[in-house]
Amino acid sequence: MEHSSVTPTQAPEKLTFFGQVNRMFNKAAAYTKHPEGLLKQIKACNSVYRMEYPLQREDGSIDVIQAYRAEHSQHKLPTKGGIRYEAHVNEDEVMALSALMTYKCAVVDVPFGGAKGGIKIDHRDYSEVELERITRRYAFELTRKNFIGPGIDVPAPDYGTGPREMAWILDTYNSLADDTLNALACVTGKPVGQGGVRGRTQATGLGVYYGVREACRFTDDMEKMGLEQGVEGKTVVVQGLGNVGYFAAKFLQEGGATIVGLAEIEGSIYNPEGLNLDDVVDHRKSTGSILDYPGAQNIKNSAEALELPCNILVPAALGGVITMENAPRIQADIIAEAANGPVTSQADAYLLEKNVLIIPDVYLNAGGVTVSYFEWLRNLSHVRHGRMSKRFEERNAERILRAVEKLSDTTFKEDRFDKVVSEIAFGASEQDLVNSGLEDTMAYAYQEIRAIRLEHNVDLRTAAFISAINKVATSYKQMGIFP
Repeated sequence: MEHSSVTPTQAPEKLTFFGQVNRMFNKAAAYTKHPEGLLKQIKACNSVYRMEYPLQREDGSIDVIQAYRAEHSQHKLPTKGGIRYEAHVNEDEVMALSALMTYKCAVVDVPFGGAKGGIKIDHRDYSEVELERITRRYAFELTRKNFIGPGIDVPAPDYGTGPREMAWILDTYNSLADDTLNALACVTGKPVGQGGVRGRTQATGLGVYYGVREACRFTDDMEKMGLEQGVEGKTVVVQGLGNVGYFAAKFLQEGGATIVGLAEIEGSIYNPEGLNLDDVVDHRKSTGSILDYPGAQNIKNSAEALELPCNILVPAALGGVITMENAPRIQADIIAEAANGPVTSQADAYLLEKNVLIIPDVYLNAGGVTVSYFEWLRNLSHVRHGRMSKRFEERNAERILRAVEKLSDTTFKEDRFDKVVSEIAFGASEQDLVNSGLEDTMAYAYQEIRAIRLEHNVDLRTAAFISAINKVATSYKQMGIFP
């Protein structure tokens, strides 16, 4: 199938976020042979819990807090998805994001259904005490309605939340649950001291880097855009310096790319010769803004950073930032969707016709849920990854070196031997194992969706959805629900 022609003069369709996700689903479903009823079941959002509860603020006033939790699909349990604190959260958004979580987990072979939660607040408007009250009441409501549990639904951090909020949720759930043996597994993204896994903080950003690196590895794909193979030497613009954007930029820079543009809420900066990420972060800490960074051009309108010339554009903030209004001005060769839904469906079609390679969010930002899966497994096994094997691996490597000494009839000098041991004879730590598992997951998943892309002559997003639909359909068929 060929893409329909889309021009900048066409009025964009007014689709909700969930409608856009379903539009992508329908496009991909046309390449499958599953019964219509099964496709409807996969697409449907199974459960949405909408709640309102009062919050007494520190000044004595009362706010009514609106919150949501959507469980899109229970084809595998538990369901999995983050909780965001954002002023524009609504039911449609959490339904759309929960659907993306279903497909995301399927694409990277993580055995969860999709879910998403949100509380309609700007977290910057509330004190820590008030945020704790909001979070604990939300966790209480989820527990009361059976929307949380190690085998039911496992939340995680998202926009506006982090390990602190996950620790509050864990503590609240633990105080209410009947069986506390596996309570640690009721939520992921926790502090390491409370059952979190090492490497979770940078997981989504590192996953973005692994995904971009894998996409740039294929010479044929790069040559179509007039680019060299590999990340090295490519120019990058990153929108958003939160957890995801910062680590994506950091690892891309360490991988040899040049960061030429950075955007934050207060504005953007640009230097075609390159920006030093950590220096920019230090500048922001000291001045409160990335603007006026030495040697960089200020761009007061942050959204204009999306239109800067670059090889790789990484939108890592909120969704819907690339639309038919600004798509004609996008100059990037590759758009790496680190955020959820940053490119609208019409803009997506338009950019594909311009030969832009879009690495879709449904694959690219799956690093967080992949490492959350590792954390969930760690909590259920009650053993830190690598604990039982690290020392054995070190001793085994040392024994191999001693055997080499005997076979070669050579004795290493003790200081030389110690140096060699320190370089190669070490066991994998938990973070080594987590990063290795994430790297393998992202590489394998990209190769899989690229193969589908070539088979059906479609874009990567459609290929990722085809992969997800086939996997979810297989799960339903294995249940015996559908033939």
